[in-house]
Amino acid sequence: MINKLSGWEDTIVALATPPGIGAIAIIRLSGNKAFNIINTLFSSKDLSHKPSHTIHIGLINEDENAIDEVVVSLFKGPKSYTGEDVVEISCHGSPYIQQQVLQACVHKGARIAKPGEYTQRAFLNGKLDLTQAEAVADLIASNTSASQKTALHNIRGGFSEVLKNLREELISFSALIELELDFSQEDVEFADRKKFYQIIQSAQATTANLLQSFQLGNVIKNGISVAIIGKPNAGKSTLLNTLLNEDRAIVSEIAGTTRDTIEEVLNINGILFRLIDTAGIREHSTDTIEMVGIERSLEKMKFADVVLYIFDVNEITKEELLVIAAKLKENNNTLILAGNKADVFNNGSAKEKFAGVENIHFISAKNNSGIDALKESLFKSAVNELPSSESVIVTNARHHEALQQVKRSLYDIEQGLNNNVPGDLLALDIRRCLHYISEITGDISNEDVLDFIFSKFCIGK
Repeated sequence: MINKLSGWEDTIVALATPPGIGAIAIIRLSGNKAFNIINTLFSSKDLSHKPSHTIHIGLINEDENAIDEVVVSLFKGPKSYTGEDVVEISCHGSPYIQQQVLQACVHKGARIAKPGEYTQRAFLNGKLDLTQAEAVADLIASNTSASQKTALHNIRGGFSEVLKNLREELISFSALIELELDFSQEDVEFADRKKFYQIIQSAQATTANLLQSFQLGNVIKNGISVAIIGKPNAGKSTLLNTLLNEDRAIVSEIAGTTRDTIEEVLNINGILFRLIDTAGIREHSTDTIEMVGIERSLEKMKFADVVLYIFDVNEITKEELLVIAAKLKENNNTLILAGNKADVFNNGSAKEKFAGVENIHFISAKNNSGIDALKESLFKSAVNELPSSESVIVTNARHHEALQQVKRSLYDIEQGLNNNVPGDLLALDIRRCLHYISEITGDISNEDVLDFIFSKFCIGK
């Protein structure tokens, strides 16, 4: 377990609610002087001997000057978020009052907290492991039900429990291997190699599932980018407006109206889709500005997760569409085809005309026809179904990188067993595997790594 870092014995203070005007603002003190500081500022009663988890109403004063009438909440360590004595001051949401209360706390001996310092102290005091601490930041940043559920499950220890079980199995066998080394001259074998094979295979399956979940976790956390492309006047901007249910893009009959990319976000079943409405792509244009827009469209298409190609069913043949689809697939994007203006198709059924073309939807962007099926197709391009609230999903790139190292270490252990390597070499591979697991949970780390992780938190958390 990491030792508490030097310089963390002082008391910190910060605004725990967003800055700006509001009904209420919360200012949080944490540290061994938190109760002494609030007691010198709170004139209404003596708080030094009040029980933990109690609330008190009264005036905050500094040098006999009243600042505000507040509500003070007391949380005595270790039964607090940080594991230290914590005081939360709920004052009125005037920025001036917030600043006055903060300054009063600083004048009495507190210092302004660094970003993420409260959660870092919770980690250092054993209230959270590192995966749970990082999940706090994910929960704060969550903007869909899927990201909220995933972060909350990890805060409650879902990911930690999986890693804990994996670690304990490896440690138990490692201990037996180490014991064999102590009795190497007697040629005693304490560790059941067959059982260890089962442990390694189980660990490999667990690690593989966690690594596989990262693709979904990345979608949940960061969303999916969708480039809406097509020829001028195919209906790209109309489709964007219909998907968003608002007039976001300018729509006209003039070809080349959209000169630059327009980006908006659409939530489908808890997954965020970043829709990019691009300039119409055509081979010949004398308009310099339009050509710049086309170049940007092609660039956006290269880096999009999904390409949504929209075309006018009245102005393209099946053969032409197949050639275009093959060309678009060269960038390895997921491709969805949307045949627009199907409601005014002049030659019978659009479905018959384009029979056999894969992943195609027939819509009327103007009349909102076929849009729900298109949304469902977009959702399935990202994930077939959302995980349950109890599913462990890896969303953190740091965790994914460490799990890759765990996977390699487990492979080396398996190869060592197959080749009957000596116990001391097996023990080295096991310790390396345990090292990477402990990097994820924070059982081993260093000050620079912690500072980097927690610096991405907001101040006050």
